[in-house]
Formats: sequence, C-alpha cells, structure tokens
Amino acid sequence: MRFVSITPNERPEIKSGRANNQVDYAAIEQEALSRIEGAGDPEALEGLRVEFLGKQGSISGLLKTLGKMTPEERQQTGPKIHGLREMVTGALASRKTALEAAALELRLASETIDLSLPAPDVPTGSVHPVSQVMDELAEIFADLGFAVASGPEIEDDWHNFTALNMPESHPARAMHDTFYFPDDAPNGGRMLLRTHTSPVQVRTMLAQGAPLRIIAPGRVYRSDSDATHTPMFHQVEGLVIDRDIHLGHLKWTLETFLKAFFEREDIVLRLRPSYFPFTEPSVEVDVGFAVEKGRRVLGGSGDDPGHAWMEMLGSGMVNRRVLEMSGLDPDEWQGFAFGVGVDRLAMLKYGMDDLRPFFDGDLRWLRHYGFSSFDQPTLSGGVGARA
Repeated sequence: MRFVSITPNERPEIKSGRANNQVDYAAIEQEALSRIEGAGDPEALEGLRVEFLGKQGSISGLLKTLGKMTPEERQQTGPKIHGLREMVTGALASRKTALEAAALELRLASETIDLSLPAPDVPTGSVHPVSQVMDELAEIFADLGFAVASGPEIEDDWHNFTALNMPESHPARAMHDTFYFPDDAPNGGRMLLRTHTSPVQVRTMLAQGAPLRIIAPGRVYRSDSDATHTPMFHQVEGLVIDRDIHLGHLKWTLETFLKAFFEREDIVLRLRPSYFPFTEPSVEVDVGFAVEKGRRVLGGSGDDPGHAWMEMLGSGMVNRRVLEMSGLDPDEWQGFAFGVGVDRLAMLKYGMDDLRPFFDGDLRWLRHYGFSSFDQPTLSGGVGARA
C-alpha cells in the first residue's frame, strides 16, 4: 500500500464519524514506520520528520482536523491520531540513535591514531627566573649542610634594626629607606616591611641556639626604583654559628657557592674591608668579570687584562653585640654572615639588563626568560666534589 500524505488543502470536510472513518490509521502507521526504518542517513531521516510532523506535515494535518469534530467524534478519533504521532516520534528517535551509533562504529573502525607522534603543544606556564634561582640556591647550600629558614615579612624594628646593632640613634638606620606602618609594635617600637632577611637570623638564633647553619631567602622592601632597584626585591642571607669560625671559612663558602651557581671554576674573589653594623670585621666581596658581546661574564681576576672587579655581596663576622642580643655567648660562639640579591644573581647568570621586567608580568618576557617546570636546567657539578 502506498502512503499518500494529507495536506490541509486536500483535507476532506469531516462532518461525521463516517467521513473520519475513511482514514486508515493502521496503513498510515505501517507506511511511516517502513519509511523511517529505511532512512539511510540523518538527512533523509530529518526529511521524513518534516514530512510527518512538521507544520505542514501529514500527521500534523490530522491533528488539526480534531478542532472541527464533534465531542463524540473527537473522543473516538483523538486517541488514534495522538497514538500515531507518538508512534512516529518514537520511531524517528530510535532510528536517529541507530544511525549515530552506526556512524560512530564506522569512524572507530576507519580512523587511527599514531601514538608515536609527539603530542600537540598546549599552553603551559613557566618557572619565574627568581623562583629558579631560589631553587638553585637551596640546592647548592643543601650540599653544604645549610638549612632553609624563613620569617615574617612584616617585622618590628627591634628584630629588623635594634637586634642587629642599630639603635634608634645609629646612622645605619638612615641607610635604609623603610616602609613603616603607622601602628606601634607590641614592644613599643614600630612595625615595618623588612628591609633585609637578617631578622630571620636573629629569630633563628633565639629559637634554636647554636651551632647553626642556615640560609634565609625571601622578599624584602625598600623605597627605591630604577633599572637596578625595585621597591620589592629578593634577597638570600647566610649564617653560620659555631666554635672557632674565622674569615677563611667565609671566603671558602662564598667561593664554593659562586663557582657552583655560575658553573665556572675560574671564579676569583676579592675581599675588601667595609662596614656593616651587624658584622665586625665586615668585607665587601668583589668578583672578577669580563664583557663579552655586551654581556658581563664572570670569571678570571679583575686585575687581568680586559677584566674588572664587580661588587657582588656584603659579608663579615657576626658582631658580638648581635650574638649577645640573640642569646648566645660571643666568647664561646663565633660566626659569619653574608647577603646577596637573588634578582641580581639571576640578571648576571641569565643575561638580563633591567630589573623592572621581573615584576611587570609581561608574558613575552616570561616566555623568553622563564623555565619549564618539566625541563629545568640542572647544576652540572653541584658542590659535592668541592665540599
């Protein structure tokens, strides 16, 4: 039997159940289900959906005839038409599911993935040069037996100044442009953003006593800003407290550290007398360097032809008064301390000439100078052989 669609224009005028009984719903259902089952692709199935259930579809046309029927006719014919619509709707959904499953099976059978090919690039973050250098410093000093210590960045002036032999009237306080807080500290002093990580040394000596061997890396703050200074920067300080410590131990430690960090054996140091209130005697440490292709390269003596000396860091033997205020007997314990800017070390090792981009957050700069967290450069020699 061939199904003939009934459109609104061709729909017969139904005045009684006799006229409506002329519609063979069983034949319509059989024809519709047969055609739906024979649909070979989603496009053909969509065409049948429109033909049967669209606004001008044949089954939709039958539904519209219900409005012209008497209540008795509607009660008799309505369930047949609604049942036909539900049957066709279910058949369309089932056939769509079957076609999609068949398409997926075909795709799985025909498509292949070459697992030997490299994975596509995906956006990844990078390790900031400062974080990289911090990790390298921790690795080097761990080989030398140093532990990592930390302390608060918001300090009181006793730990930041007084305990480091800087009384209220001492001119050394004028050497730091300090960010002070308006509120007073509990001990009657003032709260501030620490200007160095030296307070960590005091806090560690008070808490742990001696002997002691620590480094204190972290953020510090001073009111300064130009190509080589920023209001916030990073510093690492080292402290060794033990018996019979002298300047020779300090020089060997710094020389070993710098050779391992810059991965060069020709690092030459020069110690110059200086002054720091928390060390006595105090020395500035210079390192020999040469300029190659516009970049400073450490190595060799600053007295060699084509070389010069560059100030690298400050250091010295811990002042007796600092030991006393930290609860240690200076007649029994001695020690040395040193401090260097982490950002400065990063600039020298990785060829950067301006400190400000460190904190600008420019993704182009970070992609260029950053390090992969999965493929970070390692220190070639460490300090195991030298230690």
